[in-house]
Amino acid sequence: MSPIPRQTPQTLPAHVPLVTEPMGVLASLKAARRNILSIIPEIATRQPMVSGRTGKRWHMVMDPGAIRRMLLEELDNYPKSIVTKNLLRPAIGESLFIAEGAHWRWQRRTAAPVFSHRNVMNLAPIMTAAAEQSAARVAAAGPRAVDMAAEMVRTTFDVIADVTFSGDGMFDVDAVHRGIDAYISEAGKISLFDILGFPDWVPRPGRVMSGGSVAEMKRVADEAVEARRARGSEGVPDLLDLLLDGEDPETKRRMSTPELRDNLLTFIVAGHETTALTLGWSLYLCAFDQAVQDRARAEAQAVLGGRAATGADVARLPYIRQIIDEALRLYPPAGIISRTAQVADTLCGRNIRPGDTVIIPIYALHRNHQLWPEPDAFNPDRFADRKTIERYAYLPFGDGPRICIGASFALQEAVIILATLLSRFRFTPVPGRDPDPVMILTLRPQGGVWLMAEPV
Repeated sequence: MSPIPRQTPQTLPAHVPLVTEPMGVLASLKAARRNILSIIPEIATRQPMVSGRTGKRWHMVMDPGAIRRMLLEELDNYPKSIVTKNLLRPAIGESLFIAEGAHWRWQRRTAAPVFSHRNVMNLAPIMTAAAEQSAARVAAAGPRAVDMAAEMVRTTFDVIADVTFSGDGMFDVDAVHRGIDAYISEAGKISLFDILGFPDWVPRPGRVMSGGSVAEMKRVADEAVEARRARGSEGVPDLLDLLLDGEDPETKRRMSTPELRDNLLTFIVAGHETTALTLGWSLYLCAFDQAVQDRARAEAQAVLGGRAATGADVARLPYIRQIIDEALRLYPPAGIISRTAQVADTLCGRNIRPGDTVIIPIYALHRNHQLWPEPDAFNPDRFADRKTIERYAYLPFGDGPRICIGASFALQEAVIILATLLSRFRFTPVPGRDPDPVMILTLRPQGGVWLMAEPV
């Protein structure tokens, strides 16, 4: 691993101030409603495991061996937490993200071929076109600050709309996204009932209020799926075509319309927001460190020669990929994942009881002083040799059997877009407008990523 340039506390990139004193239930609720990451104790960046009680017993695990046990060796003993399922099930049903056990396994087997290397490469021209359009919008904005976080949301949304439905006029993808985003903004706020461990059947107010818009969104999606099923595919298969053709190789089962719709809704939201966040944070970090940006630009210009990046270029842009990897370390889109233990277990020598909430605070894991030198500093050279990175110390896409099914798609898209933009513009920060890392359901740059973009 290359030496890390010295970055003082005053010059470190934006980070979340973590808790140094224990918090009670109400204080935890107040903090979590503003920023879930703010309830992580600072000691979690220096210890392998931290335990406590806030209404119910919880454990935060930062030890790679214990995490491997949770995500791989004892997967069925650590299903997604009840809180996570309660938040998301009304919007995306029992899709891949929510399902457990046999129901998850057959869906994963059915959907895995959709994200094969061949299919992802076939979709690369859509990513290239979106990168070109984004560069044109940035250039047209003229010599003024641009919110690159919002621009990346638009760009990745163009990609997911096209790869999901090939621009099919039968489906209002924008309306679907607005519906899910509205649901998450209400229902995604941590409920006091969840923290206190109230039973599932006790209604959560935000989720009750937002149920009508979700039902309408699902109805529209079902109609679009049925229309495509009747019409068939045309040209290069998109995600809907591939899922319609998908079949579990073991049981020969195919997805029903509701199952297919729930997974498509998952891909639409997860497939564009997480990539947009990664790109927004990557551009912020490149503006933060001009030496990194210069090196990345030189690589991109040497490979691209003025054109937009393509799928075939990705392997020839290793430093661009390292920037993305480091952005995912510092600002993982899913900054916390939680599980509910089903049976008694032992992690890091500590007893885990059935019903305990076991949390992997990925934000703290990625900044743990036992695992990363100068963990709050920005240094893409950490990833120059991936063999030096302990596998379960770096989890931007999770790991084990439930590793994100769209990881290769997201990384290809991010490299194509970032390389294209850096080859054409120099990005510099706007004084006094640093983003604030805030996580409700994903880790977003609150306030936007406002940068000046100068053509080069």
